[in-house]
Amino acid sequence: MKKHPVLSLTTGLLIVAGAVLVIAQTNRPAVTNGACCSTVLNPAMLASLAATNAPATAPQTKAQPKLLDLGAGKCIPCKMMAPILEEMKKDYAGTLEVEFIDVWKNPDAGKQYKIEVIPTQIFYDATGKELFRHIGFYAKADILAKWKELGVDLKTGK
Repeated sequence: MKKHPVLSLTTGLLIVAGAVLVIAQTNRPAVTNGACCSTVLNPAMLASLAATNAPATAPQTKAQPKLLDLGAGKCIPCKMMAPILEEMKKDYAGTLEVEFIDVWKNPDAGKQYKIEVIPTQIFYDATGKELFRHIGFYAKADILAKWKELGVDLKTGK
């Protein structure tokens, strides 16, 4: 049987390309339900939210409830959450800690918090006990209603 160098080269390149795609996909946290996209989040907003990722040893004046949002900068519902989180971070400063973690940039966090779908919001009381989880986009009014249902009275810092 006669070998065709062009066919062999093409087949080899396709195998390498397929392997690269498989490796790239296995390095991402599992995301279902079409919860991600290829557009980019406003870098200034992401930087501002990421600034709340202070080390755990950072001193706090008092224990406060926490809203943790785990998502990614290239996910449509995550992008929709960003302005809500930023607004809540400002409005409830000193009353509520708001934190965003990009699980595509920090896959260990996705594993640590057992994240399967993004965005996921986790509500914690002032002692750090998890009270509630929500998966997907969560409107500000719904977030505030959930805090009230959980018995947490948030006061704005304004």
